[in-house]
Amino acid sequence: MATPPVLVVRSHGGKPFYEAKFRHGGRQVMRRVGPAWLEQGSDGKWLARRGRVPDGYFDERRAHVRASELAAVYEAQQRQQARSLQQPVTFRELAGNYMHWLAADYGAKPATLRDHAYQLAEPGTSHRRGAGSSEGRIMRELGDRPACEITTDELRRLLSAMTADGLSARNVNKQRNLMGAIFSHGVKRATGRFKLTTNPTTGIELRRERKPAPLIYFTPDEIEAVAQALATGAHREQHPHPEPASIGVERHGTQDAQDGEAVRLSAYTGLRRGELIALRWKDIDFAGAKLTVSHALSAGVEGPPKSGHYRDVPLSDQAIAALQRLSQRTDFTGPEDLVLCNAYGRHLNANALARRYNRARDAIGLRPLRWHDLRHTFGSLLVAAGIDTVTVKAAMGHQRITTTERYLHARPATQQAAAFTAAFASQH
Repeated sequence: MATPPVLVVRSHGGKPFYEAKFRHGGRQVMRRVGPAWLEQGSDGKWLARRGRVPDGYFDERRAHVRASELAAVYEAQQRQQARSLQQPVTFRELAGNYMHWLAADYGAKPATLRDHAYQLAEPGTSHRRGAGSSEGRIMRELGDRPACEITTDELRRLLSAMTADGLSARNVNKQRNLMGAIFSHGVKRATGRFKLTTNPTTGIELRRERKPAPLIYFTPDEIEAVAQALATGAHREQHPHPEPASIGVERHGTQDAQDGEAVRLSAYTGLRRGELIALRWKDIDFAGAKLTVSHALSAGVEGPPKSGHYRDVPLSDQAIAALQRLSQRTDFTGPEDLVLCNAYGRHLNANALARRYNRARDAIGLRPLRWHDLRHTFGSLLVAAGIDTVTVKAAMGHQRITTTERYLHARPATQQAAAFTAAFASQH
């Protein structure tokens, strides 16, 4: 309980004011009361002024009343805070605190934040449909539970239920890892009510995921075929209501030609779609036959590449030819302009670009490879040509060599057999 407040006269800029001083819980507290109705005597001391006290000023009596009010308010706030600290934080509150830290302090990419928000979506906010959907499941099961009371066995049962409902091992592992990150945040970084002593996901094994299937990729002839299909507008015959020109470049013919070059650039440079859409002319070094990946678009926001590091990608003659054709347009060719842009020089809509690609691919009867498979095509064709995985890893911006090794399947068995034969050949 607070001790009775004591009035103190202080001055600022030659003007006096009252301050209340009291003790609460063993600590001294100071609170400003307001302007004091005082004047300074010849000896420098503050004396009560005569006359009616104006509104907004305090004489000693009013100041004592106000000081008591301030002490009472402070005491009530401390009681409320103490009650709050006694209430255990819910998993929903802990998850919100983690997401705030992830965005504000850790600087996670917008796409990562969006993916986590989808997994943590509140029930009833679903935008996707289909068997095995996990949207809202975590919050539905755990949201209002005190985070400190959630047990390892409870989480195991939740993950097992997700598996029984048809969720893939990969997606169950994503749920497990997200919950683990939230609880780890509570243990390692959070303070106050959000501080936890244990992480209940510790000891929960990851599901065994299926090994990824061998990568499927286009041949160079197929790359040119789908690029040509886009350039000639074959995809528009598959769509009775073409997308407005505002998402492409000003006229459909120019937009179609740019889309065709975008396919070539993706397949001949291996850039991720977000990196390709953020590419600017200043990143292109025609003389040095290379481009620099310095930015990427993530959930509509431009930032650093996925790896967080810049990288140089050597430019083949095929990639240079595509870039030179794009550089011949009349607008948006300055250093700061985007290589691929809409009618206003802004970023392309990545999803709309992929839809146009899909329709062009289907119009000419190619295999149903996704836009991202153009990047796989780049890596596979390089490895098939005998280029070492370390070089391919650097060009593609992989963080681990094991990721690049997925492309080894593209290397012809005859090429490897010839190397084996040479290794076993007699030295005599």
